[in-house]
Amino acid sequence: MAARPSMPEFVRSDPSMWEAVYADPSVPLDRALVRQIINDQRRLSRRWVYPIARVISRVLVAIISIVKRVLPFRWMPLHTMDVLCVWFLRHFVSPNAGELLVRHFVVETNLVNFIIRNTPVDMEPVSLRPETLAGLGDQAVIEHDVNVYDVLIALDTVPLTRPETLDFTQLDIPPLDVERWRRRLFRLDIQTALCFMNIPFSMALTVEEYRRAVHSIRFDDSFLEILALVCDDETFRHWKVAGLSLWMDSNVDVPRMVYRHALVCEYAHAHLVKLAGGAYPRDTDAALD
Repeated sequence: MAARPSMPEFVRSDPSMWEAVYADPSVPLDRALVRQIINDQRRLSRRWVYPIARVISRVLVAIISIVKRVLPFRWMPLHTMDVLCVWFLRHFVSPNAGELLVRHFVVETNLVNFIIRNTPVDMEPVSLRPETLAGLGDQAVIEHDVNVYDVLIALDTVPLTRPETLDFTQLDIPPLDVERWRRRLFRLDIQTALCFMNIPFSMALTVEEYRRAVHSIRFDDSFLEILALVCDDETFRHWKVAGLSLWMDSNVDVPRMVYRHALVCEYAHAHLVKLAGGAYPRDTDAALD
């Protein structure tokens, strides 16, 4: 009986998931920003605290939402919510995560203003571009959601076509001061931080205000479609996830949706920077820390 041929030996490597994510050429972001996001995702809190915080947050917010339908008044002044969130960021969230959060407000404002400047919409550019943790106070969270609604409503009946010349004004990110010098009791990652911050957010807002804030995230695909039409560029459509704005469902994992929303905004913003002639450097010699 003939001997059975031996199975060929395969060469097996041991690749790092993080190195592959960092090296992914399809990611349009600045390499320093990619490294910052990866470092945030590699924090111990993301691995051990986030799964627990995610459940606690969803349960508490669900209970708060149910009770507020019976007791429909504002449980917490909006100013108190702002103070609590800024205090929490200063003492319990890592500086890198805080910077990513502040940066998101600037990035989303840049996207809104790009649409305003490149369409015949009757609306002045918005001014929400915080540069510090304190800048997230004064109802910045609510203002940044309202800006999304205002520009969409203003776009009603406005033709969405590419103008002769695109205006790439104000795509910069100013220097951000997130008080790195301040000693933190904990250094939570951004996703865990969002889970905890969602609790006072749901307490301070009325049921309809909270629903409006959550639903604003469903307009991501709408903004990507608008950018694709205005820039005449299919690239923006690649990041859509069929998040239909007509799908009225607020029973969702809000921190998870907010995190994806921030990434989508970063991708769209980075592509606008590239279209403006400011392609991000690859920074291939930088090492992950």
